Amino acid sequence: MPTARLLNPHTFDSDRLDPESRRQLQALIAWFEERGKTRLLRDDLDAAWVSDFLDFVKRERLFATFLTPSEFAGGNPDKRWDTSRNAVLSEILGFYGLSYWYAEQVTILGLGPIWQSDNVKAKEKAAAQLEAGEVMAFALSEREHGADIYNTDLVLTPARPDDDEGVLFRASGEKYYIGNGNVAGMVSVFGRRGDVDGSDGYVWFVADSSHENYELIGNVVHGQMFVSTFALHDYPVYEEDILVTGPDAFSAALNTVNVGKFNLCSGSIGMCEHAFYEAINHANNRILYGNPVTIFPHVRASFVDAYARILAMKLFSDRAIDYFRSAGPEDRRYLLFNPVTKSKVTSEGEKVVTLLWDILAAKGFEKNTYFSQVVRLIGALPRLEGTVHVNVAQILKFMPNYMFNPASYPQIGTRDDPADDVFFWSQGPARGASKVQFADWAPVYERHLGIANVGRFYEQVGAFKEFLTTAAPDAAQQSDLDFVLVVGHLFSLVVYGQLILEQAEITHLDADLTDQIFDVMVRDFSAYAVALHGKPSSTEAQQAWALSAIRKPVADSERFDKVWHEVAAYDGAYQMNP
Repeated sequence: MPTARLLNPHTFDSDRLDPESRRQLQALIAWFEERGKTRLLRDDLDAAWVSDFLDFVKRERLFATFLTPSEFAGGNPDKRWDTSRNAVLSEILGFYGLSYWYAEQVTILGLGPIWQSDNVKAKEKAAAQLEAGEVMAFALSEREHGADIYNTDLVLTPARPDDDEGVLFRASGEKYYIGNGNVAGMVSVFGRRGDVDGSDGYVWFVADSSHENYELIGNVVHGQMFVSTFALHDYPVYEEDILVTGPDAFSAALNTVNVGKFNLCSGSIGMCEHAFYEAINHANNRILYGNPVTIFPHVRASFVDAYARILAMKLFSDRAIDYFRSAGPEDRRYLLFNPVTKSKVTSEGEKVVTLLWDILAAKGFEKNTYFSQVVRLIGALPRLEGTVHVNVAQILKFMPNYMFNPASYPQIGTRDDPADDVFFWSQGPARGASKVQFADWAPVYERHLGIANVGRFYEQVGAFKEFLTTAAPDAAQQSDLDFVLVVGHLFSLVVYGQLILEQAEITHLDADLTDQIFDVMVRDFSAYAVALHGKPSSTEAQQAWALSAIRKPVADSERFDKVWHEVAAYDGAYQMNP
């Protein structure tokens, strides 16, 4: 059944999940469907805070089950931090609305410094609050500095002589763009000691949004998501509130974002899937000039492209989960796959929605569509947890070892086992990216050269490797972020293709679908080559290389028609309960 490739809430029954996880997710779907589309869209338009959703989370102990490491599960065998099932939860939340996904996302971020700390009391408190249905917040960014960890104006000063016993510091300053900051029982706050210079003065501590010294200033966006700005005024910080200090606090910030940014891809996928259903349901039943809209070749081409991109997003993300869950001190390949997931998959989500919007046209604005919400919010995901530019710049650090210096690793299989991902909370110092090695990427491409567009794309990958040896960016270009970002996008496609092929192989994906995905990849590579050619600082050698790397995908009308018929089969497969 082709609809099995996309999430369909009406038929959801994942055999990858244990019985309790399946039950909770089915209950979540039932909650959304019983509320219905009219209520869902009205709450979005009215910017209604998601309190009823959080009531459900509390009643079902959803976040408590999915976001509590087994060490603090109190003997409950269902509680664990399992990235595989967390991704399913995130996809479902994205499918119904980014605001619901966001409440989970910032809870994940808020828990990061807590679960990474050695503060057992804080961990026990967090576990108890999750059990009680509370959510968390992650207070890193500031209005003036953004998420610049090196600079923070939230300052902790040593306690005064007249302070209550046990008070170590008084914290003062503002934080900006802090999700759940209106209700979080534990807000993980990043600051610096006023009496200690440099990185030794960094501190993560927890604050309570209901405390009298915690001022909730307001919501910085108009929407259901409460993206708060708040101020601490001489907030008393006790020893039991301190999570991580010194250079380790810097690493805790980055490692938390490593965990949180991975959640962006599945949220984006869920949004695209729901938008796709609405688009095909409308377009395949919209009659213009006596024919369904989908009779037009450009409409079919856009649908096939959008479908291929969604499948690629899912394939890459599913395979990246395996690497993330299998990571350890000796295997840190996730440090590359993670920012590729964040920057590439979420950017692809924007492309998918644009393709579908070109089909829906004015229909995409209508307030009775989920699509209108997706159009407004899909662009948030590439811009959260570091912009695409920041993540692509991070990706470049891995390029030399990935392309030219492979290492040997044990084979990693599918990791959907119900295990606790304990390494997330012991990632260690956030450094050494340039030393991480990877298994040879070429064999998985070579095993699929019989698929026409995989072979065509592999030609481009070979050309890219030649570029790096014969026309690599010089010192001046390496400091020109506008130039090297294009190189980073080209490199990202190589990594993206590798994991797509690995997952296609594992899942025995139909070769025609793989071929159609790489039809898109060939065109995307060519577009980035043209962009590199046009950069002001590109040399003649680089311009010549760029033109030589352009390829036309291998066209196959029979393959295209087969994929189109699979797309058309989604017509009527899912519509949200009214």
